Amino acid sequence: MSGTSLDGVDAALVKIFGAGRQTRIALRHFVSIPFDSRVQQELFQVASGFSVPSQVMSHLNFLIGTLYAEAIFKLCEEAGVKINQIDLVGSHGQTVFHQSEPGVFCGRTLASTLQIGEASIIAEQTGVTTVCDFRPRDMAAGGKGAPLIPYVDYLLFRHPRIGRILLNIGGIANVTVLPAAATLRSIEAFDTGPGNMVIDALVRRKTNNRMTFDRDGEIARSGKIIPGLLKKLARQPYFHLSPPKTAGREQFGMAFLEDLLRAVDSPSSEDLICTVTELTAQTIAQAIIPFVRRKSSIQQLIVSGGGSRNSYLMQRLKDILPQLAVLQSDDLGIPSVAKEAIGFAILANETLHLHPGNVPSATGARHGTILGKIIYGKNYKRLWRRSSR
Repeated sequence: MSGTSLDGVDAALVKIFGAGRQTRIALRHFVSIPFDSRVQQELFQVASGFSVPSQVMSHLNFLIGTLYAEAIFKLCEEAGVKINQIDLVGSHGQTVFHQSEPGVFCGRTLASTLQIGEASIIAEQTGVTTVCDFRPRDMAAGGKGAPLIPYVDYLLFRHPRIGRILLNIGGIANVTVLPAAATLRSIEAFDTGPGNMVIDALVRRKTNNRMTFDRDGEIARSGKIIPGLLKKLARQPYFHLSPPKTAGREQFGMAFLEDLLRAVDSPSSEDLICTVTELTAQTIAQAIIPFVRRKSSIQQLIVSGGGSRNSYLMQRLKDILPQLAVLQSDDLGIPSVAKEAIGFAILANETLHLHPGNVPSATGARHGTILGKIIYGKNYKRLWRRSSR
């Protein structure tokens, strides 16, 4: 997969045992391959809502599919595994548009989402059956198409006695609330708002694209919070919506950044980055605290995603949420940087076993539904013989 940060392709090689509630996994290997700057710029143009020719969109779709296939070959090479030993690929794709709230288009009211990364290219080049395009089926059932990882969180992290909140900090931050002895119906999950997205944009601006993220939170740590700006940003309507809700560049992309820059006179870049880092920490905490108050079993906050590597941001979460033990998913055996890629391998396996992969209480869908589209590779006969056992 590749996420809203537009930084590159993540690929995880996962051994999966069983399916559904019996799912167990072993991560064999993980790679993260940065996008070429030209690819990144083209994706940024599309994902930021700029008009691009249909030719560019079509080319990007096939190019991202090719880059995904190359990532799979690199993953296998580094792991010492032959491509014909791979049973199944799960490909989330690269989101270039996601409007979860219905709007009027051509006289019709509809919501929509678009992920690119042509799965036919992946299946053809690797020979491996590929499950792709997970979000639209949930949206067709009235859901918001996100978040989808809550089902994976339930399979991997539910606990009979300890309540947990799973927090992923990618470009957007999202939480999954798992009370002790959670059932699928008891799960609540939603996007809290910006994770690294606004921080990364300001870092690129400050360094003229020489840096793409605030390594270890060093820039934020050197700055000071701008109280008036923080207060203004916290009034954004999204933060006051009730779940289920989902966010992306449509809410916290270029328009949000431009409004932020117009809101203060000649601020230092360090102070701006410190302030938006605080915005991420505070909006995550404000989203979590009501659940902690209502559900006494919740004891742990388990963090994954690129933001978990930002020690300044992690310390701010610990400061604001002293009532919770703040851990990384690594502490429970799931590397934080690989968690979402692992998640879509698991969701592909659930699709193969005809299990619904969405959580209606998280997405707002009318019912659970089998997610994704299956593009058969030349291994499909062997795959179906194995999955039917």
